Amino acid sequence: MATVSLKGVKKIYDNKVTAVHDFNLEIADKEFIVLVGPSGCGKSTTLRMIAGLEEISEGDLLIGDKRMNDVEPKDRDIAMVFQSYALYPHMTVYENMAFSLKLRKMPKEEIDKRVKEAAEILDITQYLQRKPKALSGGQRQRVAIGRAIVREPQVFLMDEPLSNLDAKLRNQMRAEIIKLRQRINTTFIYVTHDQTEAMTLGDRIVIMKDGFIQQIGTPQEVFDHPKNIFVAGFIGMPQMNFFDARLEKTGDSYVVKCQDATVTPSAKIVAGLKANNVPSKDIILGIRPEHVSFAAAPSETTISGTVDVSEMMGSEVHLHVNAKGKDVVLRIPTTDLPEEHRGGFHYGAEVNFTFRSDLIHLFDPETENNLL
Repeated sequence: MATVSLKGVKKIYDNKVTAVHDFNLEIADKEFIVLVGPSGCGKSTTLRMIAGLEEISEGDLLIGDKRMNDVEPKDRDIAMVFQSYALYPHMTVYENMAFSLKLRKMPKEEIDKRVKEAAEILDITQYLQRKPKALSGGQRQRVAIGRAIVREPQVFLMDEPLSNLDAKLRNQMRAEIIKLRQRINTTFIYVTHDQTEAMTLGDRIVIMKDGFIQQIGTPQEVFDHPKNIFVAGFIGMPQMNFFDARLEKTGDSYVVKCQDATVTPSAKIVAGLKANNVPSKDIILGIRPEHVSFAAAPSETTISGTVDVSEMMGSEVHLHVNAKGKDVVLRIPTTDLPEEHRGGFHYGAEVNFTFRSDLIHLFDPETENNLL
């Protein structure tokens, strides 16, 4: 097992395009790290540099305490699972899983033991004599993971391994990877563009955009305390609502004016604003759809709008509300709704809503950073 350390790692293509900028990350032994971000943000390039499939332009990669920049991929003691499975079509499942061990000239009994153990962990024992073409996508993905497990690597790399599967199978395989992680106890580095995967799998998440790290933290930290507007909008489904607003400081207290509503931030937020010495200024207010509260009647703390779309989800209703030309999404538990709206809302219905004062996020419109 091993720690992985990336220090000032950069990837520059043809001395022109920088795909990854100054990437710094310390990964603990047996930690599960997820790199997440939109397409083209540099996450797969970073993984391929760790694997040795891309050259590191600047900076250092250490696995254990050994510098790996110039070490051949086969000598790095890592295993990688690709998006495309990459199985040999002419070999059985057993032969696919045993192949890398045969190349190492490992004794037959040891190969047999490792393959059968991995097959049992992944519940594919019954498929060992089949060829890949006779398997479903989920089964092929398990074989690809099994082929990596038998090598007992120090570090396990996974590049969007579930993106070729349908939604139901993805959920199932996600649960399988969580179970697998408990059983094989190694260091995992996992790449995905799916924030649900990132939130459910990672001990810590590294959120990337345009080759830069935006934030590193536990799933709960990045959800509760996003560093900037990008992270706030990227993490959470449906995504956070953003409003142009005004922060006003009077004496020792603050209020936020947003459309027709006046929101008084919680004592904790006020203390943070005071500590950072934030003056009165224009801001961007962020609020997650699940932290918007439905209000029975308008008041000075509410915003009014009309319903554009009402999506009934059973346990909750997702409302798209037009508030002065702004699309605002609300997630309201059906138990919180008046009886006449339990079945949803009709198009054009008037609604009033307000914000949980302890769960608002305040951002600087120029830097886009969180004011707290």
